[in-house]
Amino acid sequence: MEESFSGSTYVIRKKFFELFGKSFHIFDEQGKVVLFVFMKAFKLREDIRLYTAEDKKKEALCIKARQIFDISATYDVFVSETQKKIGALRRKGIKSWLKDEWVVMDAFDNDIGFIKEDSMWLALIRRFLTNLIPQTYYVDIGGIRVAVFKQRFNPFVPKMDIDFSLDTGHLLDRRLGIAAVVLLGAIEGRQ
Repeated sequence: MEESFSGSTYVIRKKFFELFGKSFHIFDEQGKVVLFVFMKAFKLREDIRLYTAEDKKKEALCIKARQIFDISATYDVFVSETQKKIGALRRKGIKSWLKDEWVVMDAFDNDIGFIKEDSMWLALIRRFLTNLIPQTYYVDIGGIRVAVFKQRFNPFVPKMDIDFSLDTGHLLDRRLGIAAVVLLGAIEGRQ
């Protein structure tokens, strides 16, 4: 399972058509599927599972919402096998309606960084005029830029490039970073 989280770049691709639920494939640098994400439809509280393969035999991570509905929702990220919490991600409430912003927290709920959408102006254009402008998110931990998540333009099959190569000091747990991208695709993707 560790090999699923040892890379510095990934691509996440949402499945194009699904009747119930959402799913994503996460590819490594060689184009191999290293994680499969599945979200059940019609759940009151978000519960997202990341598996090592599409057969869903081995679960790697679990992302769970603390509340049923909250504009500043917090999502805990657990290692599925041990149920050990590795961190949490909290949406910045009303502020995120205009420009996506998330707080990155450690396993003890201490704020350690943030994820922000690239530009307020571009965010407003995306929300009110067209969603055809790809989003870019920057991840900073302790004031140091550690990752960039960049959406590719594709109106039919949403894809996002994940780049952890800036994180030479390994300040961000890759598992928490990948969970963040999954949330951005699943939660922010509803806007």
